[in-house]
Amino acid sequence: MIPNLNKKHTLHAKLIFNPSAGAARAHPIEIVDIIHELQSQRIVPEPFLVEPGCDLEGAVRKALDQGFRLFVVCGGDGTISSVARLLSGTDATLGVIPIGTQNNVPLSFGIPDDIPEAIALLRTGKRVKVDLGRATCGKTVLTFLEGVSIGLVAELFPTVDDFQHGNLNKIGEIFKTLTSSPPAEISLFMDQKKKLQDTGHVVLVTNMPFIGFHYQVSPAKSFRDGFLDVIHLADLTKMELLKYIFQGIGMDRPEDPRIKHLRVRKLVIDTNPAMNVMADGIDLGTGQVTIEVLHHAITAIVNPIVMRPLAAKNIDE
Repeated sequence: MIPNLNKKHTLHAKLIFNPSAGAARAHPIEIVDIIHELQSQRIVPEPFLVEPGCDLEGAVRKALDQGFRLFVVCGGDGTISSVARLLSGTDATLGVIPIGTQNNVPLSFGIPDDIPEAIALLRTGKRVKVDLGRATCGKTVLTFLEGVSIGLVAELFPTVDDFQHGNLNKIGEIFKTLTSSPPAEISLFMDQKKKLQDTGHVVLVTNMPFIGFHYQVSPAKSFRDGFLDVIHLADLTKMELLKYIFQGIGMDRPEDPRIKHLRVRKLVIDTNPAMNVMADGIDLGTGQVTIEVLHHAITAIVNPIVMRPLAAKNIDE
């Protein structure tokens, strides 16, 4: 147990705990252990369990009405993103204890995997303003924390997610989707009415520096820079896409010059034929999508290390 180095006052927190997060762990995380560790840091939690059919939105709204201003999410990226969008525009602070599968949001925030260390950071971390994004596809509007995928990645996500959570039988469905998905004409209308048009299978729009299997696609603190990062994988074959799925894309890897990196505040993406659109793992439908950044929409606790200045590489505005 890490000793509490800040005993000035007791903090009261709403603890959002997802018991199904990180289901593939050899030793499941128990909520009593989380509560005990929080109490060692003089953080008094009021727990809420995320279960099928639960009213997470109602629980967060009620906690806000009761005066809670620290929301600690113990779960994976999906649970963190769900709570983040509910805190948008409030004066509450988001804290994170990572127990999920990929944990890209905690990685982006510099939150350690070690649970006692992550909980200690709730005391010693830096509170910063963090961007969110908003995606509008038809009549569906969703605020997102991580990003939006258009095309093949959106089609593959449910199956790949099951595969990552231990369902190895899904590998056949992954390859079936890869072979049956056609390319589309993709048009990107960016800030200042700049247009980019190519044929391809995938466009990714990210708010977090890390995506997928911990691929870094933007500088460390890009989650608060007022921009969204666009990765357009144009004119790649499915075999080339498959290579990038397993080998990764990112700032620290050599890339095919056909992969375009852009930074935008607002973006409209149109596809023909219409492609699937997904934001933070949630299906938004098919067709044209408008995506925009919501600058400094929430406050989150991050590791001070990630706030050190880093220069962007291979990014065009």
